[in-house]
Order: sequence, then C-alpha cells, then structure tokens
Amino acid sequence: MSTAIDKANLAVKNLEKVMNKQYYPHFHLAPPAGWMNDPNGLIYFKGQYHAFYQHHPYDENWGPMHWGHVVSDDLVTWRRLPIAIAPDQEFDKSGCFSGSAVDNNGELCLIYTGHIWLSGQGYDEQIRQSQCLATSKDGIHFEKQGTVLIPQDGVMHFRDPKVWQQDGKWWMVVGQRTPNNVGQVLLFRSDDLNEWQLDHVVVSDIDPDVYMLECPDFFPLGDKWVLMFSPQGLKAKGYQYRNQFQSGYIVGNWQPGQQFSIVRPFQEMDFGHDFYAPQSFLAADGRRIIFAWMDMWQSAMPSKKDKWAGAFTLPRELILDQYNKVRNRPVKELEALREKPKSFGEITLNSELKNTNIESICCELCVEFDLKESDAERFGLQLAATENGKQATLLYVDLQSNRIVLDRSLSGLELTGYRSVPLPESQKLTLHVYVDASSVEVFVNGDLYSLSSRIYPKLPAERVVNLFAENGSAKITKVDSWQLKSIYA
Repeated sequence: MSTAIDKANLAVKNLEKVMNKQYYPHFHLAPPAGWMNDPNGLIYFKGQYHAFYQHHPYDENWGPMHWGHVVSDDLVTWRRLPIAIAPDQEFDKSGCFSGSAVDNNGELCLIYTGHIWLSGQGYDEQIRQSQCLATSKDGIHFEKQGTVLIPQDGVMHFRDPKVWQQDGKWWMVVGQRTPNNVGQVLLFRSDDLNEWQLDHVVVSDIDPDVYMLECPDFFPLGDKWVLMFSPQGLKAKGYQYRNQFQSGYIVGNWQPGQQFSIVRPFQEMDFGHDFYAPQSFLAADGRRIIFAWMDMWQSAMPSKKDKWAGAFTLPRELILDQYNKVRNRPVKELEALREKPKSFGEITLNSELKNTNIESICCELCVEFDLKESDAERFGLQLAATENGKQATLLYVDLQSNRIVLDRSLSGLELTGYRSVPLPESQKLTLHVYVDASSVEVFVNGDLYSLSSRIYPKLPAERVVNLFAENGSAKITKVDSWQLKSIYA
C-alpha cells in the first residue's frame, strides 16, 4: 500500500516532467517542482546540513503542506532527498506547517505545527493548530510521535515552533494570535521534548495593527539575544513596511529564569520585495546562518505557469554590530561557485549608458563607487538588462533623495514597484549583487543593508549588466564579476 509520502514523491516527479525551467534558479534552493515557502528544520546534523521547506508537491499553488528536504556537505551544493513528512494523521491532516529540527542524542527530531481546517480547506476562521514531533535515526525517514503541545482554550493560530537546547533543558518559541487579535511569541521549556511548560510571553502587542507573529526564532548573537519573527498586520509607513508582511527582529537580554528585556525595538531585516519567514541555525564552526523564503504572500509569481513557485534566499551569516543592529551577509562558502572572472578598473560615466558585456543570468558582481566624485542625479546598474536598457532591473543611487533604489518597473513580467534604503554616509559605496534566473539580492557596503527581490525578465532576451549615469557624472573605482555554477549536485 502506498503511503502519503510515496504519493507525494510520485506527484512531484510527474510534475517535474511537465515543468518549464526558464526562470528556475541556478544557485538558490527551489522545489524540484510544485510549491515551496518557508524554510524549516535547518540544522547541521552528523556532518551534513539539512534544509527542509514547506512544500506542496501536487501543483504550483499553496496547498496542504508537506516537508521537502535537501542536504549538503558544504552549504554550497545540495542533493534532494525524499519528502520527509506528509499530512496523514488526525492531528496534521490538513498540513504539516512550519517548524524546526534538533539533534536529540543522535536522533534527528522535527518539531512542527499540525494544522487542521475545521470548515473546509482555506477557511482560516475555523482551524486547530498544535505542535507535533517526528523522529528519525537516519535523517531521511521520519516516524511521527504525535502532538506534544496544544494552545490555550480559544486560541486557533498557534504555530511555527523553533526549538533549541540550553542549560540542560529544551526551549521552544511559538507564534500565537490571541482571541482578541494580538500577536505574541511564547516561550516554553521541557526536559524531554514531549512535556512542555509555559515559561513566559516573550513579546506581545508590538504594534496596534499586528495580529500575528509568525515564524519566531530566538537565539544569542554577540552579547545579546535576538528575537526574529514575521509580524502580520503592520501598516506601511513612508519607506518602511511596504510588503504584504514583514520580517525582522528585536534585540534584548535574556537568560533562563528571566524575562526578555528589550534594548532595540523591531527592525526590518531585509529591504527588498521578497523576504519572509527567516530561520536560523548554527554552522559547523558556530556562525549563526539564516535562510529566508524569497517570495511574498499575494505577490505575482509568473513561474506558476511553469509548474513551480518559490525559492530560498542565499544562506547568510548574521552579525550583531555595536549599535545592536543585526546585519546579514552571504556566507563565504558561496565563493566556491565562482568561475569566469571579469574585472574593470576605473570608469567615469558622463550622462551615459555603458554596456559591460557581463552576462547576468547567474552572476555575482561587486561594484565600488566614489561618492565624493559623483554628482549625477541617478547612477548605478542595470541588471538582467537588454543592451538598450529598455528591459532592466535598476539598482541605483538617487542623490536627490539620498537613497539606494532597487526598481522593478522595467524588470519584465507582472512585478513592479521599488524598494530603497538610505545612502550610507561614506565616501565609497560598494554594491555586492547576486543575479539569478529570477531574483536579485543586493548587499550594501558589505552587510549594512540587504535587498532581496524576485524578477521575471520577458524572454527571450539578452540579459547583461549595464552601467549608467543620468544628468551628471559618476565615478566607478572598480567592477568585479563572476559567473556562478549550479548548486545542484
């Protein structure tokens, strides 16, 4: 008799046969076919990195959630494994929602949210959610152990457990929406992963409009503790909070037996269009790394026509700076993907568009500008561009608003809008950019800001990098570029 996992694995294989890979990433994790959203269960376990993800293997739309699974020896090249868990029990029959993974004495344990629709698929006013446990000896085949934590009476939205071990105990943060629509993160503790006690409410009521805090994560960084989560309901304010939902963090102090005390209130983590549900894990050498879902709810996803949707961001290292700001930068391991280097020395642009002939279907760029010697109104890069610049994703400095802008208005299919960050007060500006088949990730001055956005250039089209300056001159001190190899083993 075939199991729910057998059926799901077969479904995704069949979908792969009819899939179009024209927008499929070369160096970002994406599903073999079908739908992907949040990163789950990120862990270094027995010498390998495991990444799981929310997955609907039956078609390209969000549906009853399974856990897809990939594994890597080096954080760079990845191998696909069979689907890890599928909704097939009374407690998770409508979906195995997001969660985390821990190593319990050599056993890989997944702690996830069992989801049940009480009034039909997609009707979120009548649901039940609980935290569940699945265990594995080999890291591939999982056995469900049932429900380990249920919410208080009256609470329906109660999900996304992140578990870690500290001071001889297990700890878990969970996001919840109270009956009067306040988003909270709760902290629980346990001796054995099965019986859990509420420790305290870590945060509540961060904003009058926020009704849910999804995908919480709680970890030490530098000499502080970081509470990372995705609030739902924040209203846009100037340049801030422009996406459907946000992702960010609060910095504070905590140790077992104490309440969390905040030293820096909520900050957005990434400033592009597509960044949600980041989850962290520890690398083999102790660095704190995250992946996030590089998409956004209710945004257009042209790849659905090709029978797939969803990708992760690049893996990024987190650093806490002296101002208690959490910075993120691509992990150094990614340099192993580089090939075909191309460099340019000093370039001065005078109100012109300049072709570089750098292909930008799967490339990495580092471009350094001399801000002191630049006076153009706008200057910067056209990415995934045609040679005439009629189609391009624009990344530029706007000296009038004093901001760095990532603009998708000429990018291609369906997606529009721009996002921006303040121009740093420095004489040099470095833009470190990764362009894949359907995404752009930008890191400003190393790790000061990041912007992650999906793009879908109208095909067929040349996709190159152009430099430009409008109404004045811009001085570029250097350009380094590489083509990047595929991450799929």
